[in-house]
Amino acid sequence: MRAAAFFAAISIVTLSTGQSLAQDAAAGEKVFAKCKACHVIDKDQNKIGPSLMGVVGRTAGTHADFKYSPAMVEAGKGGLVWDDATLTEYLRAPREMIKGGKMAFPGLKKDEDLANVIAYLKQFPG
Repeated sequence: MRAAAFFAAISIVTLSTGQSLAQDAAAGEKVFAKCKACHVIDKDQNKIGPSLMGVVGRTAGTHADFKYSPAMVEAGKGGLVWDDATLTEYLRAPREMIKGGKMAFPGLKKDEDLANVIAYLKQFPG
């Protein structure tokens, strides 16, 4: 009986923790407001930065008609593909991950903001 209560308590804690870390695309849209000065997400249009439509799954430095830094192009040639893990690392500290890259944004520091903005990006496949 005690074991069942223990496992029930562990399950509740695990489920509630998992829900707090869940990605929220609506909250990610608010976070993306910080990106709008340089990026477009809802159409395939470059601005100061490349269009982010379809960025998830894209090889770094490969969006057509955008002039990337040599560092970003090399990262793509080296196998960098944008997925949850690589986007999280990059959006946390862009200049640390891609030294010599052009992105001036200092990064997002909150794990929740990172997860949410990535959820938002996923809503716009290429």
